[in-house]
Order: sequence, then structure tokens, then C-alpha cells
Amino acid sequence: MGITENLHELLNTTGFMHLTIGNIIMILVGLVLMYLAIKKGFEPLLLLPIAFGAILANLPVTGIMGEHGLLRYFFYGVEHEIFPPLIFLGVGAMTDFGPLLANPKTILLGAAAQFGVFVALIGAGMLGFSIQEAGAIGIIGGADGPTAIYLTMKMAPHLLGAIAVAAYTYMSLVPIILPPAIRLLTTKKERQTVMAQLRPVSKREKIIFPIVCTIVIVLLLPPLAPLIGMLMLGNLMRECGVVERLSKTAANELINIVTILLALSVGATMDAASFLTVQTIEIIILGAVAFFFGAVGGVLLGKVMYWLSGGKVNPMIGAAGVSAVPMAARVVQKMGQEENPSNFLLMHAMGPNVAGVIGTATAAGVMIALLT
Repeated sequence: MGITENLHELLNTTGFMHLTIGNIIMILVGLVLMYLAIKKGFEPLLLLPIAFGAILANLPVTGIMGEHGLLRYFFYGVEHEIFPPLIFLGVGAMTDFGPLLANPKTILLGAAAQFGVFVALIGAGMLGFSIQEAGAIGIIGGADGPTAIYLTMKMAPHLLGAIAVAAYTYMSLVPIILPPAIRLLTTKKERQTVMAQLRPVSKREKIIFPIVCTIVIVLLLPPLAPLIGMLMLGNLMRECGVVERLSKTAANELINIVTILLALSVGATMDAASFLTVQTIEIIILGAVAFFFGAVGGVLLGKVMYWLSGGKVNPMIGAAGVSAVPMAARVVQKMGQEENPSNFLLMHAMGPNVAGVIGTATAAGVMIALLT
């Protein structure tokens, strides 16, 4: 065999000879997502590994997502619904439900912000998606990535890449999406409303809440046991004060490790064949609609509370019900300060914000119970 033949055979073993237009487009998509994560700071903890996973998945002849590929083994945790509940364990360990307990009616704002989920579900059905696919797409409106992944794996696993990327991208765009929705629906006077300081919440209340919440919600919606169970276990570890080491591990090392594995695995599903479709474009658009109407639902109920309370509830806090914790609450706090420097809405907004986590999980449980 001559030198020419040897070189030709060597070239055939490289990925360059097997690159397709689709691969190149998806590598560029990965680079754009990476730019948004690094340069713009859009949800970098998730978007960066998702982007890198997408690039790896579109480099040909690596076998990285093949039967014995590295990312295929990582994907086992997504496919068998292990990673999302572990993320919820960490989220629970980081979450203070005190603002929600201090003002329980804000749980209604978290529920109202699920309006976008059902708007997108109806829209997806009108575009020809099956009812299971529509449900998975709709949950993007809850702005809760782990819940979106969990529900999608149960109802439409072939759409995982598009739905996960849409969910996490829109979560990162909270500071851009929420303000226009808030300003569209509220007056300057409403946005300037100063709310009274929240009452102190006792340690006993904080310990009892995750226990009661788990029992009641799981009895109502048994499919939610993995998500709600892990969320409330993490929170109980945080609040009980006797397992500080476990609580810190769940809130730091564990959630960080699982985030890397989860995000890489999700990115690896973004191969050209499954991602470059008309369906993906429709999902991205529907995700934006879902997210926007989620904020709309929360703000509208906030306005109702404003009127019923005689102007004591700032309707902007309803926008925080979209679940993206704590970004949505921070956006409301920032807008409140801009409208009135003496306005401190962060803790008030955290009530509907953490309620949104429970609300999105509940919406997912309803869909699993009714649509599968």
C-alpha cells in the first residue's frame, strides 16, 4: 500500500471526512449557546455544559453517545429519571420557604403563573403535536428545567433536547422577558406600592411544612413523589438543624456534580438529525409564549390582590411565580427599587417564587396523571 493510500485511509478515520452540514450547524449552535453563557452570563452553570455536550454530540465517529460511549452512560441518569430528583434535593436544601409561610396567599400567585403552561399546551395541540408532546412543551412555561426534563422523559423523550434548551434558555432570559410583561400590565402607581414587612416564621413551622407538604401533595398526585419528595427532604435537612453536613452536601457538592452530568447529557441529545427540524423551531416559539403568559398570569392575579387589599399588595410580585428561583424575585426587587427607592420586594417576591417551584411540579403531576 502506497503513501497516498495510507494517507487516504488515515483521513477516512478522522471526523473531518464525516462532517455533515447538519453537524456544522449544530456545532455553531453550541458555540452560540456557549457565547451566551460566557459573555452574556445567561444561566452559565447549565448553558455552558449543555452547549459543550451539543458540540461533542455533533463531532462525528467519536461514538461518545453510542452504546458504550461516555455520554451515553451519563444519559442513563436522565433516561431513568435519576438526575432531576437529585437536582430537586439540592434545590430544597438551598430554599427558604419562610416568605411563603409568612404570607401563604402568595402560593396562589405561584399557581396563577402556571397559566403559560396551559396556553402553550393548547398552542402545541393546535400545531399538530400529540397531547403528550403538547404537555411536555407546555411545561417550559413553568421555568423549571429539572421538571421540564422529568416530564419530557415520561411523555415525549424524543423532544428532550429542544425542550431542555428552550427551558434553560428562557430561564436565563428572565431579566429580559419579565420587565416588559410587568410594565404592560401594571401602572406606575401599582409598581410603586410598598408592602408591609413579613412576619417572622418559627423554626417549628419551617420543619412541619416540608413534611405536611410531601404527604398532602403525594397523596393527591402520586407521580410527583420523586420530585416533591426530594425537594422537601432537602428542605427538611436545611431547616431541622441536625444534619448540617448532609444539607451542605446536597446544596453544594451534590447539586454541582449532578448539574454537570445532567447538562452534558441533555446537550448530547442535540444531534443534527433530531434537533434541526421544524418541530424544534415551533418548540422554541411555544416556549417563549409559555414563559410570557406565565408572567402574565401571575401579574394579573397580583393586580386582583392589589385591588382586594386596598393597594397593599404590589402586583409585580406575581411575575416571580414563574419559578426561576431566585432570578425572578431579583428582577421584581430591581424593578421595585427603580420605581421607588424605599421599596424592598425581594422577600415578598420569594413567596410566589418558591411557590412556583411547587406549582410547576404540581402541573407536571397533573399532566402525568391525566395524559399518560
